[in-house]
Amino acid sequence: MATVVEWVLFGVVLAGQTLVAAVATRFFRIRMETSWGWVIYTTLLTPVLLLAVTLVTTGALGIGPDLGGPGVAVAVMVGVPLALGFTIDLLYVPPPEEYDLPDTQNQQ
Repeated sequence: MATVVEWVLFGVVLAGQTLVAAVATRFFRIRMETSWGWVIYTTLLTPVLLLAVTLVTTGALGIGPDLGGPGVAVAVMVGVPLALGFTIDLLYVPPPEEYDLPDTQNQQ
C-alpha cells in the first residue's frame, strides 16, 4: 500500500517530467528551421530524456509507488508528461514566430 508521501512525491516527479517535456519541445521549436523537424526531434529525443529522468528518480532515488509493471510505469512516467508538455507548449505558450528580436548582425 502506497503512502500519501509516495503519492505526493510521485505527483512532484510527474510535474517535473511535464516541465522537462515542455521545455524540450520549446527548445526544438526555437532551434529547428524546418516546419516538421521540431516535431520529429520532440517525439524521438524527448522520450529518451524522460526515460533517463524516470530511471534516476524511480530507480536510484526510489521515489513513487509501485505502478504494477514496467510497461505501466513507462506509459505513466514518459507518455503522460510527453503529451502534457507538448500540449502546454503548443496551446498555452505563444509560438516563437510572434516574438520580435533585435537585429544583432549590424551591431559592432
